[in-house]
Amino acid sequence: MVYGNYLVILLLSLSSNWLIHAVAPPAVQVTGGLVAGSLVEGTEIQVFKGIPFAAPPTGHNRWRAPQPVIPWTGVRNCTAFGPSPMQSKPVPFMYWSKEFLIPEQPISEDCLYLNVWTGAKDKAEKRPVLVYIYGGGFRSGGSGCAIYDGTAMAEKGIIFVSINYRVGCFGFFAHPELTGESGYGASGNYALLDMIAALKWVNENIEAFGGDPDQVTIAGQSAGSYGVNFLTASPLAKGLFSKAIGESGANFYSNALRGNSELKNAENAGLEYGRTMQATDLAALRELPAEKILATYHGISWPIADDYVLPGTIMGIYQASKENDFALLAGWNANDIVMGPPVKQADFHASMEKRFGDEVHQLWELYPDRNQEESDAAQKAINRDESFGVQVYTWAKLHSANGKPVFLYNFNHRLPAYDPSTDFGAFHSGEIVYAYDNLKTLDRPWQANDHQIAAMMSSYWVNFVRTGNPNGEGLPKWPAFDAVGTQTMVIDNECRNMPLPTLPQIRFWENYLQNH
Repeated sequence: MVYGNYLVILLLSLSSNWLIHAVAPPAVQVTGGLVAGSLVEGTEIQVFKGIPFAAPPTGHNRWRAPQPVIPWTGVRNCTAFGPSPMQSKPVPFMYWSKEFLIPEQPISEDCLYLNVWTGAKDKAEKRPVLVYIYGGGFRSGGSGCAIYDGTAMAEKGIIFVSINYRVGCFGFFAHPELTGESGYGASGNYALLDMIAALKWVNENIEAFGGDPDQVTIAGQSAGSYGVNFLTASPLAKGLFSKAIGESGANFYSNALRGNSELKNAENAGLEYGRTMQATDLAALRELPAEKILATYHGISWPIADDYVLPGTIMGIYQASKENDFALLAGWNANDIVMGPPVKQADFHASMEKRFGDEVHQLWELYPDRNQEESDAAQKAINRDESFGVQVYTWAKLHSANGKPVFLYNFNHRLPAYDPSTDFGAFHSGEIVYAYDNLKTLDRPWQANDHQIAAMMSSYWVNFVRTGNPNGEGLPKWPAFDAVGTQTMVIDNECRNMPLPTLPQIRFWENYLQNH
């Protein structure tokens, strides 16, 4: 074993500008030590799984900003995903089959790992980099999900990186004692700090994999897209990326980032939880088993305006043109619906009349509610447009108004189904396997047209990662966003530029939410 380690080090010193492709596992020097990955079977892509980008956030590091990586000796074998963040056991629900969920094991507080797929053979290649941030409502998720495989994108010439971040109460717990010990006058937002730490790791290490630290795109879906949205507004992330992709998620219309979740309220929630658990100080809270915290904490699990990671609301930051400098590609899906079963028409009708008052007639013109069938459709469409459509549209509109390049899409292609029980249309997260050319990772009765859409959509994404513009040879032209909604790439059975299909509904919500 000692001889093998010396041999790897010797080879690295003799070929410092090259990634090693040989029978022995390739080794790369990163922060902390040497890492060895593996070749993806049938390809020339190397994958490095489970690289630590920070110290384990356990014990005294629970609820602290990410701490420096603990160095190791020899070559670290990075051929399996690191543990997923602490969360409940994954169970398929609604649209989300097992491919959308983390592996059952391992799940642990010790979760700050990332993964790299690269086809570069020379460090000097400086390939553009995509850093993917998973969804899961900030309460679940992890980079080990099947649909986040980076092989196909690496084969298209970019480097694909997926990262873990803390979720739930481990990612957002605030407390006055935590604020006092932090050194920056705030607590909570550890999930966002994890993302920023991972981006700093990429900035410092990606050249060793043939990547370009000056050409980094952050991308995410659902909570991952919210994460991207928050990072674009955080001064701590300035200079760590030049492009952003947001799929079904942004946060513009609320008095704070999420209801009453400013720092003081978050700290009070932490104090109340400590009293409930008879843990009167921070030391006692840190001694609680992670499983017990997971089972008993039901407080804030969402980013907060803390005047450190996030110096205000996203809306306020963008309206003041204080967001970071980047090109944006963003959109949402035709069936971006995250809600329970529709309620009875009479109950829905009454609730809308109470909410909108004299303005309710405008709602009914856009979302007819004359019978139960129409009411079901209206409830779903309102959920989509208020939760995702107007949020992403506003993101595009404000960033474009600030003089930055923006490209807007609407994913309307129905995923093929085996039977009615699996027919969810263009559902929330259904676009992921198309955007990253990963149909093979999801069990669906794919047709030739699905593969064509995946090839086109992933090509748009790769072009954007390379240049900040999705257009390229052989692809339908995708014009930059305009505020009147006439320039939208609608991805359906074919990809074509056209006016946003739901623009009247989006404008209704834009006007309503700005004034309420």
